[in-house]
Amino acid sequence: MNVKVFNQNGEEVGSVDLNPNVFGVEPNEAVVHQYVVNFLARQRQGTASSKGRSDVRGGGRKPWRQKGTGRARAGTIRSPLWRGGGIVFGPTPRSYGSNMPKKMRKLAIRSVLSDKALAERVLVVDQILLEEPKTKAVAELLSKLDLKGKKCLLVDEGKSDKLVKSCRNLERVQYCRAALTNGYDVLNADYLVMTRSGLEKVQEVFG
Repeated sequence: MNVKVFNQNGEEVGSVDLNPNVFGVEPNEAVVHQYVVNFLARQRQGTASSKGRSDVRGGGRKPWRQKGTGRARAGTIRSPLWRGGGIVFGPTPRSYGSNMPKKMRKLAIRSVLSDKALAERVLVVDQILLEEPKTKAVAELLSKLDLKGKKCLLVDEGKSDKLVKSCRNLERVQYCRAALTNGYDVLNADYLVMTRSGLEKVQEVFG
């Protein structure tokens, strides 16, 4: 598959071939669904916590003798049955994600990338050079590419602080390093805008 390459002025300056092993596979919806569910589960903090009967302060002494009082037997005032006692089966810190095989994760990302390419929603920009962090510069670039108001994911080869700061104030624009591309962000975007070096890195990592 062949896509056009644009410069920062929105002018066509050439074309580039997409690796069929990354952008030309048949999308596997079942694997993509499993990937997205697992990805969103891993975003949960999982920090909810509670104290069991062994964690609550106090309760070292038996409140009254075992027999002869007419009351129910009690061994500690911190029993879950008592006010101020421990919590039964309460939440504890945990990870909500599950382990997903590396090959399945790669297949999910390839499936999403291939779907975007099949829908002709992959654009390649020769390079994005910014003298200083400026939201207006990125907004103008997307406007020249007829992507104004669209949800876009910008993918570059390395971490660019200028590009990160220029994108973060745009509501529907997100930045991602090529090597850290994840299927959820690609799936969530309307268009995938990649620099030439970013495209090469994505094909190297997921090819």
